[in-house]
Amino acid sequence: MAAGLSLPASLRESTINPMPTLTTHLYIVRHAWAEEPALGISDHARPLTKKGRKRFARFVSQLQGAGMRVDLVATSPLVRARETAEIMADVFDDKPPLVIVDGLAPTADWHRLVEWTIQQDAARVAWIGHMPCVGRLVALTIGDGSAAIRMHKGAVASIRLDDGPGQPGELEWLATADIANC
Repeated sequence: MAAGLSLPASLRESTINPMPTLTTHLYIVRHAWAEEPALGISDHARPLTKKGRKRFARFVSQLQGAGMRVDLVATSPLVRARETAEIMADVFDDKPPLVIVDGLAPTADWHRLVEWTIQQDAARVAWIGHMPCVGRLVALTIGDGSAAIRMHKGAVASIRLDDGPGQPGELEWLATADIANC
């Protein structure tokens, strides 16, 4: 625009909502180490073990030190996944928001998760869920629904999404706390 010229106020103040940020990175996480099933405690209510909490926190801290960043943490509503998500959100310096997403519960629905993720304004999203669902979510996200992906407790898969969610991504790495020497 030429010097001295400006747009009328009605054109300077856009009423159009900005487009949400395209999710370009997805981290798929299996919940950390939980208490074993016990009589009188429902599977949905099983918490993380004290050792599992500490181990996962150290692991996520190491991943952050290696460059992992998360803008939004989405978790299954089950206690062990929620606690894992809380640890992840707390460890990251910028304290990403945490959202409970029913679609991450056992029998996770990939299509529903993709639709939900597209609606978020976050470039780097973490999905925290359960086996065998998280293994299938990794396979579907990289475009090979028939791949067998084994996710150990506390494992994190890093997937680059050059074309956004719903399009085949690239598995950059899959790490476990064992690899990180926790």
